Amino acid sequence: MSTPVDDALDPLSRERSHLAESRAALRAMREDVESLDISDVTANWVNAEVLAHQIDERIKALADLSDTPLFFGRLDYLHAPGAEGAEGAEGERFYIGRRHVHDAEGDPMVIDWRAPVSQPFYRASKKDPMDIALRRRFGYTGGDLTAYEDEHLSDPAEAAKTSKLLQQEIERPRVGPMRDIVATIQPEQDEIVRSGLGGTVCVQGGPGTGKTAVGLHRVAYLLYAHRERLARTGTLVIGPNKSFLHYIEQVLPALGELTVRQATVDDLVAHVEVRGTDDAAAAVVKGDARMAEVLRRAVHAHVTMPAEPVVVVRGSRRWRVPAHELEEIVRELLARDIRYGAAREALPQRIAHAVLVQMERSGEAPDDRVQDSVARNSAVKAAVKAIWPPVDPAKLVLRLLADPDFLAVHAEGVLSADEQKTILWAKPARSVKSAKWSAADAVLIDEANDIISRTPSLGHVVLDEAQDLSPMQYRAVGRRCTTGSATVLGDLAQGTTPWATRSWDEALAHLGKPDGVIEELTAGFRVPTDVITYASRLLPHIAPGLTPVASIRENPGFFEVRTVSEAADVVASCEELLRNEGSVGLIAADARIPALAQALTAAGITYLAPGEETTRQTRLTLVPASLAKGLEYDYVVLDEPQAVVDGEPDERTGLRRLYVALTRAVSGLIVAHAAPLPAQLG
Repeated sequence: MSTPVDDALDPLSRERSHLAESRAALRAMREDVESLDISDVTANWVNAEVLAHQIDERIKALADLSDTPLFFGRLDYLHAPGAEGAEGAEGERFYIGRRHVHDAEGDPMVIDWRAPVSQPFYRASKKDPMDIALRRRFGYTGGDLTAYEDEHLSDPAEAAKTSKLLQQEIERPRVGPMRDIVATIQPEQDEIVRSGLGGTVCVQGGPGTGKTAVGLHRVAYLLYAHRERLARTGTLVIGPNKSFLHYIEQVLPALGELTVRQATVDDLVAHVEVRGTDDAAAAVVKGDARMAEVLRRAVHAHVTMPAEPVVVVRGSRRWRVPAHELEEIVRELLARDIRYGAAREALPQRIAHAVLVQMERSGEAPDDRVQDSVARNSAVKAAVKAIWPPVDPAKLVLRLLADPDFLAVHAEGVLSADEQKTILWAKPARSVKSAKWSAADAVLIDEANDIISRTPSLGHVVLDEAQDLSPMQYRAVGRRCTTGSATVLGDLAQGTTPWATRSWDEALAHLGKPDGVIEELTAGFRVPTDVITYASRLLPHIAPGLTPVASIRENPGFFEVRTVSEAADVVASCEELLRNEGSVGLIAADARIPALAQALTAAGITYLAPGEETTRQTRLTLVPASLAKGLEYDYVVLDEPQAVVDGEPDERTGLRRLYVALTRAVSGLIVAHAAPLPAQLG
């Protein structure tokens, strides 16, 4: 796109002029959509409702957010894209932004960052300029364009340099929910973002490497590149808890994507009300992939080989299907290894077909209507009910967990006797409604449900903080993308559940995506050097062999280990950090949260709980260590590291929880302690 320039203006004024014109063009695009009259173009009220919803979504997507830059970069090509080296192929200029904007003639004013022509903004370098003469980055204060910075990539006389605007954007203080990183995506991140829809990608990334942002931007890219397909099949982002989902919920809307569903694994498997909890030992066994075989056996144990023939009466004729022929039909259906429910639905048609064969041999000419009629015959229905009865998934799991004999039969050779005792309920429930189901039980019910009837598959699923999932939870996610693909995000060093992922190859196998590609992000963009170096002292004890994150930030940040004597000293540390611009998180062991809350209140300091940052502007958040994963704050006060470790069932898990807590700070960290620090921190 060639952009006319006003030579009377200085470069910054010209860019501001283009910004104003682009905003006006975006308003015009929105007004065009708002003015659409659909009263005469729909055949019925259903179509009218659908079209009206689509128009409403389009209007929302065209919103101009005043504090969000409409474009953040510019590319000046040496030649017209696709015509490099062609004689007379004049270069063009493209402004890169969060969405496409065109003028009244349809000529683009801003190019979507996901378009192929935008790719060099993220990947071009002095070594490979990708036909780019100039890359310009823009700096903003609020929504006002205040600075620009140029890189002449094709000029051999100009040395490569570090972008100051890029560093400032990466290190910019943040208050409230997570922001997009569309202006700062790095080449290694862009490769993951733009990888194809057909393949599954697993991203191992330490704290501050941007893995969550990469996963969300990958969804946005796939929706751009494969919108029609994903509009049919759907997309889903899965996070570890509601607080995390609240934290990230504004990223995709800021990129113009409003239709992506977000959920936790517990949301996906909510077949029953979860009111109970498991101890660690029981949860580990229930989360083991071997439970899938136990459930499969228990479901198919309901199939009974026929002992009596089926006799179908039609008019004056009686048609008899002998027991041995029925058994052949049943064994054939079992051998096909299809869903239990699908086989049950096929059985009456198979029996009816056997009757039709007899009819044809006797000289009759039955058609499909006759077969359907026979399949609905009361004698056939009775036989199907006896041979292949319906199975309720929740009742099945209830019986497995309450009946030791039933469990023993189906777990023989799969679970040891001790493991069976571990998962049996001490007080068996009388009914599905009265049972105190745990989160792990709900996953078992979901597995049983899938054995009976296929779970619908989505086009793409993003699974974040995946290192904390059990094998059975991976299976629950995997069956929701059996015909689609997945982006798996996590950090093995941050696994804080007793069943935490040991390797990504193993995780991908449980997910049903063994051919998934594993990528590793090791460049830290958010966590200061001193902070990540201190936290990395724990890596040999929690994830030996894992590559430590290397911070590439120019600003070293603020880091201090501080001895305190009481909660008031911790509060004073928070007050000290609140004098800076940005957000502050006070992270502590869950058991210490009530006392710290009381101390903050006594000092007259207001604070939020994790996830509330999206609705209120208070800058301090009081964070239980169990909810800190995935969150980040400009400044963090970490209260009593040893208490964080002691709050977990074992030391290894506790040290991993501590590693998470230590790496939530973007600009500065104060470690406050009265008790001795864990020895692993040196």
